[in-house]
Amino acid sequence: MTHNIRESIYFILLFFIAFAVSGQQKTTVKIGLLKYNGGGDWYANPTSLPNLIDFCNKNLNTNIHPEPGTVEPGSMELFSYPLIHMTGHGNVIFSDYEVEMLRTYLMGGGFLHIDDNYGLDEYIRREMKKIFPDQEFVELPVTHPIYHQHYNFDKGLPKIHEHDNKPAQGFGLFHDNRLVVFYTYECDLGDGWESYAVHKDPEHIRLLALQMGANIVSYVFDRKESVP
Repeated sequence: MTHNIRESIYFILLFFIAFAVSGQQKTTVKIGLLKYNGGGDWYANPTSLPNLIDFCNKNLNTNIHPEPGTVEPGSMELFSYPLIHMTGHGNVIFSDYEVEMLRTYLMGGGFLHIDDNYGLDEYIRREMKKIFPDQEFVELPVTHPIYHQHYNFDKGLPKIHEHDNKPAQGFGLFHDNRLVVFYTYECDLGDGWESYAVHKDPEHIRLLALQMGANIVSYVFDRKESVP
């Protein structure tokens, strides 16, 4: 896509963000859930985004539609979402066209949060390399603003569920010094957003997950730029 189209998309995304951060507006913005191909369960954690949205609307005074939208990476609807969430356990495949669409979305002002639900890592690293072939995921320092937007996480990403006795890590990809992809690994952040009945996580663990999720939302809507 041309530079002018990317500029237009950027201003469209800023328009939606402006509505989201103003609790006085009647119009709401939606968060998108990425429906990708490859066989992975993109639909995992069905209660997670609605719960996160409810938490943000109550605690951050955002004006986000209570139900997330489902969007495919090759759809023009992608550009109506300032924030896209992606999760799952298995394989991911982006077509050449989807790669170009996602690249344009991210370079034009969009933001992608990828949450490894255990088993996503090898596939998402391969596919994101198609989008930004000159970049590798960079681990964000604990001083990065995304850990301190509204709630302080001085030790970085919280550990929600244990799998392989590895630390929770937050990785990023950047465009023009702007964090455009935040990848939460060995954390299971989205599991912590789920309703209590799903995993029966202690309330203090669920609260940590929701607070970190709120920081992601706040980071996107406040547009605070940072480099690693």
